[in-house]
Amino acid sequence: MAKKYWLFKSEPDCYSIDHLAALPSKTDHWDGVRNYQARNMLRDDIKKGDEVFFYYSNSKPTGIAGVCTVVKNGYPDYTALDPNEQHFDPKATKDNPIWYMVDIKFKRKFKKLLTLQEIKSTDGLDKMVLTQRGSRLSIQPVTEQEWEIIMKIAK
Repeated sequence: MAKKYWLFKSEPDCYSIDHLAALPSKTDHWDGVRNYQARNMLRDDIKKGDEVFFYYSNSKPTGIAGVCTVVKNGYPDYTALDPNEQHFDPKATKDNPIWYMVDIKFKRKFKKLLTLQEIKSTDGLDKMVLTQRGSRLSIQPVTEQEWEIIMKIAK
């Protein structure tokens, strides 16, 4: 299968690209997604080898902080089963996990945050899911062309 490209949103106060980069393996699970459409992408579409933009949401400014690689296909999000976890879901069980996650590995932090404003003002990115009005999904597909444009600006 061809490599796909994604954008994963996180609040930098909760989990930043620096948290990921500081881990000895530079690898961690991407948990806590509680939207069915995003869950379906994690479970069915996002695969090992895919590339991910690490995006800061709910911050000033918002923007892409860097790049990660998916290193493990979707599997049940075990944080949903633990009542002591922030993302616990009492409807989730081992037999019916409901929520999924993938593992990602830090690849590169951009020299500076590529802000949403910069992305919106860049030719070729006007149809990007991120730039669409009302687009709030925490996991979003990115086209190969959009990926290439962003990688060129981030250099």
